[in-house]
Amino acid sequence: MHANRTDARADLPPRVGFVVSKAVGNAVVRNRTKRRLRASVGTRLSGIPSGLDVVVRANPAAAQATYAELDSALERQLARVCEQVGAR
Repeated sequence: MHANRTDARADLPPRVGFVVSKAVGNAVVRNRTKRRLRASVGTRLSGIPSGLDVVVRANPAAAQATYAELDSALERQLARVCEQVGAR
């Protein structure tokens, strides 16, 4: 996961993008993984600071993970990247 903050977007809502490559699995698996990640981010969107751009990259292990495991990993990584860019 990566995050970037620029002064030009300081007052705008956060943006979140997802990268799920073919290494994760076939189209069905990739789409399911993206849906799960989107749902997890959706519950945390209000906690992401304004102006922050976040890119979530799913690794191949995400295909086998349960929603709870993905949600937990996403929560940890989101806190880490927000701290790194000084957003929390």
